[in-house]
Amino acid sequence: MITAAAIDRIATREAEAFRKANPHSLALATKAQANWFQGVPFHWMLDWPSPVPLVAAKAEGATLTTVDGRVLDDFCLGDTASMFGHSPKPLADALARQASEGLSYMLPTERGVELGEMLSAMFRLPRWQVTTTASEANRAVIRWCRGITGRAKILVFNGCYHGAVDDVFVDLKPHASGWAPKVRASVIGQVQDLLPTTTVIEFNDVAALERELKRGDIACVLAEPVMTNVGMVRDAPGYLDALRRLCSETGTILVFDETHTISSGYGGHSNAYGPQPDMMVIGKSIGGGVPCAVYGFSQEIAERMAALNASRPPGHSGIGTTLSANALAISAMHAMLGQVITHDAYRHMLEQAQRLVKGIEGVIAAHQLPWHVAQVGARVEFVCAEKPPTNGSEARAAMSHRLEAAIHLALVNRGILLAPFHNMMLLSPVTTDGQVDRLVHELNTVIGELLE
Repeated sequence: MITAAAIDRIATREAEAFRKANPHSLALATKAQANWFQGVPFHWMLDWPSPVPLVAAKAEGATLTTVDGRVLDDFCLGDTASMFGHSPKPLADALARQASEGLSYMLPTERGVELGEMLSAMFRLPRWQVTTTASEANRAVIRWCRGITGRAKILVFNGCYHGAVDDVFVDLKPHASGWAPKVRASVIGQVQDLLPTTTVIEFNDVAALERELKRGDIACVLAEPVMTNVGMVRDAPGYLDALRRLCSETGTILVFDETHTISSGYGGHSNAYGPQPDMMVIGKSIGGGVPCAVYGFSQEIAERMAALNASRPPGHSGIGTTLSANALAISAMHAMLGQVITHDAYRHMLEQAQRLVKGIEGVIAAHQLPWHVAQVGARVEFVCAEKPPTNGSEARAAMSHRLEAAIHLALVNRGILLAPFHNMMLLSPVTTDGQVDRLVHELNTVIGELLE
């Protein structure tokens, strides 16, 4: 059994070791306080459990080098942005070429025409649009769904995250009569009551899904086919098929946000396992870390969008920015889809993921811990709870933040970088057997020390 005292002991020891090993990062963190709010250019950089964020010097393949000269095996990979490896050569060459040709024209390019064909072939949806982030893509999709259905409400799942989109920040909270929806209290400056236009239910609850959709007032269901942002919550057998069927029966548009679940396989989770959505959002990794995202949709949805456009007054649509589909982003995606995100890449990623899952399961068994390993293709997590969660509430309850933070920090000090959010690990096309085996070995060592 891992005690609270053991977690505190390891956390204190590893924090001190971190300070000794990273003096330049500490010095730069102090210097940055003078100008950057909270000492970082973006506040999420404070989510790491280390005393200060590591300061990166460079990254290549599946390694990251800090300003203190430490080379880390990188299983975070920019929290999915660099899931296919840091700066693969085809991407680096494409960016250099585009930089010499101009970065943003607000005009289409020949590569953009080819990219549209690539997207349709890979993800099996015929029509596409480009945005700068997946957050922006999700906002656009919600607007389109409300516009073409004439319905105001959307449905999301408890514990979801779809980027910085106000409409999705609704959770289920304990209430005197059970569970009730509540606008997420952590959102800064939230003034709009989202409850009249956002419905939230638990993932895998078919009865709740059928009840809400049969009211006939939901424009779209916005979902990850497997929840990943609240830990991993797998779909129960038949659940996604029921979701697809109920959306079709009720005239509700099914939207899959595959920004994370692109890890499942070539073409994302829906193409690897089904069912096919009406609309799909993909961000982060599709440009190899260059800010860009896309949303795709069926021909039927495209025709309804065109009819809506024809019926509305001219002027701003509320969708898009000046930098949407800029030439640099188009070239980045063109290189990634054409040369980096391949069937061979996925074959390697999934093999390494299986190696990692087997290794961590061996560690858990050796120490007789009531933990389990979750996997969504090339995305792996070890969860400090015995039973896999079936919904967002169970996933939140399974988290052990202090323990996870102590393990994370101990691994960083041993040259292993996980994502800062729960225990997520990504396998890239260039992750090696040696890197996976080192992670398993060091995790075994840290757990052994926690059990002493």
